[in-house]
Amino acid sequence: MHNDQKTTDTTSSSTSTEELQREVAELMVECLNLEVAADQILADDPLYEDGLGLDSIDVLEVALVVSKRYGLQLRDDNVDNQHIFSSLRNLSDYIASKRTL
Repeated sequence: MHNDQKTTDTTSSSTSTEELQREVAELMVECLNLEVAADQILADDPLYEDGLGLDSIDVLEVALVVSKRYGLQLRDDNVDNQHIFSSLRNLSDYIASKRTL
């Protein structure tokens, strides 16, 4: 039974990652009034330029919404911001590791 629990935990963890990515995509679509559906934002597609097309103002808006929703602080002077906001997956992973809500 112990092995079954481990498998369940792994599946649950994977599902919650996908759920968080979907939730973050929905937040981005809503706060930026994007003309794409949340499920069209792929986890590894770039958020800037050729990908989703966000600019620095968009990223600031997303950071504000994410900060309020998940109880974390995204600082504009964080050297990791370019990586954090490079894709939906990276942003979601960052939220998962830092969230307080």
